[in-house]
Amino acid sequence: MDLNLSGKTALVIASSQGLGFAIAEQLVREGTNVMISGRDEEKLINKAAELESIGIGKIAFQKADITKTEDIKRLVSKTIEVFGNLHLLINNAGGPPAGSFEDLTDDDWQTSFELNLLSYVRIIREALPYLKQQGGKILNIASSSIKEPIPGLILSNTFRTGIVGLSKTLASELASHNILINTIAPGRIATDRIRHLDQFNADKQGVDLETVESTMKAAIPLKRYGTPEEFANVAVFLLSDANTYMTGSSFLVDGGMIKAI
Repeated sequence: MDLNLSGKTALVIASSQGLGFAIAEQLVREGTNVMISGRDEEKLINKAAELESIGIGKIAFQKADITKTEDIKRLVSKTIEVFGNLHLLINNAGGPPAGSFEDLTDDDWQTSFELNLLSYVRIIREALPYLKQQGGKILNIASSSIKEPIPGLILSNTFRTGIVGLSKTLASELASHNILINTIAPGRIATDRIRHLDQFNADKQGVDLETVESTMKAAIPLKRYGTPEEFANVAVFLLSDANTYMTGSSFLVDGGMIKAI
């Protein structure tokens, strides 16, 4: 199947590691020109070199803290400066801290709101004039918590669900511009974030990390964590010309873990 991604331009937010990097890598393999971003410039330099070694799509990088409006403006502007256009926007952000309702302060809520929801709003707003020029796709990365709240992750449960509302609403507003927008939600994908959450639960329960991992895997029909590559394959499909009639939808990549219909 020809995904028709060669020569297109993608901006992948928070892509120096984890799921963002996995998507960037798969896009480059399809011949897409990719702007990666993150807060650690040294890591971006190394990851850009790694992507360039694939030798298909062109790579650029820009350091950016997506809680800062000026950084978002600079990031989108640099993408246009380097590549001349923008076809694909992949919104991503690090997960908010774990904690119960009574553990969290106003600052925790405000910081998580700005990182995990408002940043998506601001990035879409900044990228929209360029996406409108020829149509395109927006993919918002959320969490399986959009279907089933995760114990101890009330911040994620709240703001990731907001992403779904944003995507669903914008699907109608942007359709006339030939812009498709969807949400993709990872379950237990083997990243540093999941390892951190498993360690948090292990410490809370007074058990070792392996015990928590075994319990989590037992609850997944496929009996394992997914790989970043498996997640990225679905993301790239949604961003490609293989998808021309799905917008405003949410897609789980969770090995069957979530039981909600």
